[in-house]
This record gives sequence, C-alpha cells and structure tokens, in this order.
Amino acid sequence: MARRTPRTYGKNKETAQVRALFPTERNGWDPLDGPDIPDARRDQRYVRTIKPYNPNQHALMDAIESHNMVVALGPAGTGKTYLAIAKAVEALEAGKVARILLTRPAVEAGENLGFLPGDLEDKMAPYLRPLYDALSDRLGNKRLKQYLVDGSIEIAPVAYMRGRTLNNAFVVIDEAQNCTYGQIKMLLTRLGWHSTMVLTGDPDQSDLLPGMSGLSDIAARLETLEDVAVVRLTAKDIVRHPLVASMLSVV
Repeated sequence: MARRTPRTYGKNKETAQVRALFPTERNGWDPLDGPDIPDARRDQRYVRTIKPYNPNQHALMDAIESHNMVVALGPAGTGKTYLAIAKAVEALEAGKVARILLTRPAVEAGENLGFLPGDLEDKMAPYLRPLYDALSDRLGNKRLKQYLVDGSIEIAPVAYMRGRTLNNAFVVIDEAQNCTYGQIKMLLTRLGWHSTMVLTGDPDQSDLLPGMSGLSDIAARLETLEDVAVVRLTAKDIVRHPLVASMLSVV
C-alpha cells in the first residue's frame, strides 16, 4: 500500500500534529512540572521537623512533647491532624515509640455510601484516606508502604480498638467529634506504657445526630486534669485558603 502524505492546513503548509489530550513529559510538557516542582510524582525528601504557623499550633506541638494525653480542638484547616501525625512520624523515626496507630470513626459526612466491595481494608479506605494523605506527605509513598507492611504504622477503625492495650506507641484519634461519649472513653482507656495519645476533632462539625457527640463533654472533663493537655485552636489559626476562615465565620 502506498504511504499517505500528511494533511496540511494553512498557507504555510505546515504539517499538522496530533497532540495528546493529557500531555506528558514525552511531548515536552507536564502539569506537575514547574520551577519549584521538579517532579511532584516522585518520592521527595521531606523536612523532618515542621514549624508552627501561629501560637496555638506552637502550644499544640509543645503539649504533644510534654504530655502523654493531648486533646486538640478546633475548626477545619487548623492543622490538628497534620501536626499530630507529623509528631507521630518524628517520634517513630527518632526511636521514641515502636509504632504509630491511627484511628478514626467510619462515619459518612451526610451521605450513605452503601455496602462497599472488597475486604476490610478496601471498605475502610475511603474513611481513612485523609490519614494516608498526611502520612504520605511526611514519609513519601515508598517508606509509608514499607511501614504499613512491617506493622510500624497501623490504621484501624474505631470499632476494632476495644480490648487492646497500646504500649510503646503513638496513637492519633482523628475526627473524634464523630465518636460518642462511650466510644471516646473506650479509646482513651487503650493508652498503655510509654505511649502518647492525641485526640483531634471539631465539636462544631459532628456528623452524628445532635447530642450524640461526646467530644466536648470529654474535653471539658479532661481539662481539669493536670497531666492532660487540652489545646483549643480558633478560626484565626486556620492555615488553609483564607476563604476557609471567612466562610466558617458566616456559615
């Protein structure tokens, strides 16, 4: 068969080129490339320590360093979960603890996902995704997978925490506003020797029925104990887009 000549357009008769719908490095452009992002898809070397953006974040980090039990309350975007996980990774890599355990309730934010396919890990993945994101940001995907395989990092739903004693561990309980009083009490009593536990949540954003969340009540009771640190962050401490603080002030 004879070779077809390329179609030409315009007066200069330049050869038309078919361009990829999603260009990549191979044809000279990549959406992840930039002057400050050489290749965002590769595992990066992350800064081992982080710095607080405001006094309340500084207070939270100091509380984690000096207390075995910390409760961090505040609106979305104040860095509660991220700081807790960053300190957990720091403690693990410094040999202060043998493992990290992260847990959060499997409560949907106003939607019903129905029955999800797969095993337990597959079913819990949508609920635990924010924790994986924070860990990946601090460790990189390769090291995170290694820690998950050897058990140095465990991510589990609240429902599977009863009966456990967590020794030599850094425990982060995320989205605690979606736990009942009984669930939080059960989680707090898992604390073992040489362990640190950080409870994070926003009492104003519970997805439970009104009056069911136990976070505010638990925090008020624990605040009377000298050995427990309760840190309250505010809308002024939000480190996401400035619009988040503005919107939370009116909705």
